[in-house]
Amino acid sequence: MNQNEIVIDVQNITKKFKIYLDKGSQLKERLLFRSRNRYEEREVLRGISFQVRRGEAIGLIGHNGCGKSTTLKLLTKIMYPDSGTITMHGRVSSLIELGAGFHPDMSGRENIYTNASIFGLTKKEIDSRLEDIIRFSELEEFIDNPVRTYSSGMYMRLAFSVAINVDADILLIDEILGVGDANFQAKCFNKLREIKAKGTTIVIVSHSLGQIEQICERSIWIHEGVIRAQGDPKEIDLAYLEYMGQKIQERTAQELEEQAAREAQEAAEQAEKLPEEPEEEPEEVKKRWGNGNARIRRIHVCTADGREQRTFRTGDAVHIRVDYKVSKPVEDAVFGIGIFNRDGVQCYGTNTHIDKLPQFRLTESGSVEIRLHEVMLLPGDYLIDLAIESGDGIPVDYFREACRIEMISPIGDVGIVRIGHEWLRSSTEDEQK
Repeated sequence: MNQNEIVIDVQNITKKFKIYLDKGSQLKERLLFRSRNRYEEREVLRGISFQVRRGEAIGLIGHNGCGKSTTLKLLTKIMYPDSGTITMHGRVSSLIELGAGFHPDMSGRENIYTNASIFGLTKKEIDSRLEDIIRFSELEEFIDNPVRTYSSGMYMRLAFSVAINVDADILLIDEILGVGDANFQAKCFNKLREIKAKGTTIVIVSHSLGQIEQICERSIWIHEGVIRAQGDPKEIDLAYLEYMGQKIQERTAQELEEQAAREAQEAAEQAEKLPEEPEEEPEEVKKRWGNGNARIRRIHVCTADGREQRTFRTGDAVHIRVDYKVSKPVEDAVFGIGIFNRDGVQCYGTNTHIDKLPQFRLTESGSVEIRLHEVMLLPGDYLIDLAIESGDGIPVDYFREACRIEMISPIGDVGIVRIGHEWLRSSTEDEQK
């Protein structure tokens, strides 16, 4: 890179912040409650280095708290690095915070003079550009009103109009382009391309990767205070999106494990409270019917490795074991299951008769398990009906909304497809025909 073309040279900068746990706001509080002055140091930047050529536009990307906005503030000299050097060549114009430097009781016109003078323009220079600034902001009707009467969009228009009309050599922008209507945003993009073509160097911090790709030749991905990658925006943005997608899946998996642990603990506590023969609640009675010769006593919803939980990711296996008690033999017993969404639409259903399993006779308590493989259901809550019938179709115990599961997915709409399954049964004295 030709050294004469370099207008921004950042070399190994670091920055720490003191985060006070409970700092008193008054001198008396600080003296009386010294323990409240405890703080921890957080290293936001850990050795950032990069260079920017004249007329080049770069984008700083990364997750919240990675240090990209801090980097931009160091470039504007709002704050200074703890170590390292920053060299800037030319006049700098910045849009770091919306309406920074505006006085609420002054008119838009007066604030133009104040704000432009901060950027280093003389009154004569401001006079010559005043009409261009007002015209670009589209605030002719309101330019003599106090800016406290402006909406956030009007603030942004005025601030942006001043910043791009100071003939700066370097323009620094932090998330400012997300404000305003679509027409004005398009106008801003066109203006940025125009001033970039004239040789202005632009540094943008944005979560909108589309903005970065439209304006910038280079993206710099800052991660945990260091530069993780830099290069063509489309390649770097794709790598960043893949990383964030992976983090979302890892976080989802961790949340699932934590929720499964909570549900297992709740299930264990509930099991300890249940009597040997639990009485049915009136609401439960309304949800089940049959002759009562066999009754569903307990339902276990588990993962493939046997952990009880009620929340699963799309594509996981779901094992449902039903414990039952027999008071009178049931001939040609049939077990069934139905899965319904919250709107009552059946998403899946089967029974041992449909699956052509050998008929059996229930004579004593036991359990039956259905193992659902790769449950591909849309994210949401699902209610499960369970049933025991005799071979002649007479309900023995039909339990509507016997249990509930929740499906979650980081990939959005995955559709509904057939769920593979198998049945398992265990009983000490059941007789096979």
